[in-house]
Amino acid sequence: MSDVIRKDPRLAWIARNRLHARHTELSGQPSRGPTGLLRKNPRPRWQYGPGGLRRLDRLNLQGAGVTSLVRRASEQPPLPLHSVENPQHYIAVWLPLSGGRLTAHGKDVLGLAQQLAAAQHQATAVLGLVCGELKESIDEAGVDRLLQLDGAEGYQPEAWAELCRQTEHHYRPLHWLLPDAGESAELGRRLAVALGERPATGVWKWENDRVIARSGAGHQDIIRPLCRVLLPLEECAMPCTEYRYQALPVKLEAEPLAAARVQDRGRVAVDPADIPLSEAEFILSAGNGVHDWQQFHQAATLLGAAEGASRVAVDDGFMPRSRQVGATGTWVSARVYIAVGISGAVQHLQGLGKVEKVVAINQDADCDMVKRAGLSVIGDSHEILAALMALAEAGSEREVSNAA
Repeated sequence: MSDVIRKDPRLAWIARNRLHARHTELSGQPSRGPTGLLRKNPRPRWQYGPGGLRRLDRLNLQGAGVTSLVRRASEQPPLPLHSVENPQHYIAVWLPLSGGRLTAHGKDVLGLAQQLAAAQHQATAVLGLVCGELKESIDEAGVDRLLQLDGAEGYQPEAWAELCRQTEHHYRPLHWLLPDAGESAELGRRLAVALGERPATGVWKWENDRVIARSGAGHQDIIRPLCRVLLPLEECAMPCTEYRYQALPVKLEAEPLAAARVQDRGRVAVDPADIPLSEAEFILSAGNGVHDWQQFHQAATLLGAAEGASRVAVDDGFMPRSRQVGATGTWVSARVYIAVGISGAVQHLQGLGKVEKVVAINQDADCDMVKRAGLSVIGDSHEILAALMALAEAGSEREVSNAA
């Protein structure tokens, strides 16, 4: 392993999760004394940034007995391997992909699938079904066996349902879990009809032999017996973080698929500026550290990203109010959020609660946005955006030459 210093995403997740046993240790929250009373150090913990500015250490990273959220790659202990040898049963999970990567909703469903597998008396493996190209490793997501389905790329719900039916005939899984959102929600209902099962939709909790599902636009809970086809909601369970999983590839001798009545004509090109911030998957956001706004708009156009802004940039008149991100603006759930020159006020960070990947471009290595980000680039935003645009243009030229 190298000596490159990077943030440990697992420890950062524990620091944000108030229900985790180590949350108090990593977040610097008040601890309990011998008598059970909450105790808090009234003295503020200060730290000094590279410019000599004194900052309040909100996470108590410099306090005694507190584990740092930043570790060297060589210091991170490998997670123990979770293996299932000769499984007697399977829990089948349809894995939704976004850009070749497993979505956060899919990771939550895998966490629920592992809970169901652990409750079985015989060895039970989680079987993940993927239709499309995987661009990242999923050995920590919770997949024991991985089934790659070929010949049904794009939007082909009829072909997906047929492949799932063939998987049902070959592996006989105890349960089918499909995220109740988008294309997988439609597939779950088609599969339930093909199997003659009544699905449980909107599942958000599992308890022994029953599930609790949301109904009435999320205002009513329905208790149902545990059935074979489950369509869980997001945050139905905690993602798997304690183990590495084998993700051993398995094969299925698929029968020829019938001609599809629904044809995928490809994606429709949409101007990122017309996409609401709450629905955008890729956002390039600007703050007080951006001084060349023409370059910022050019970078957003070239990268195909929706534009966002901090409250300071909006109050100064550089961006419209509809593009403000944060508690006083729009709460976003993008897959990638690039913060350019944003220090990371508390109200702004609240609006990034559901963002998967945060990239920070800032000159201050100790600002709160850098602590929140999974990847940080320290330097002048003008130079970094210019280099990013040059890389994007070079990639576009290579794609055009390869197509020619």
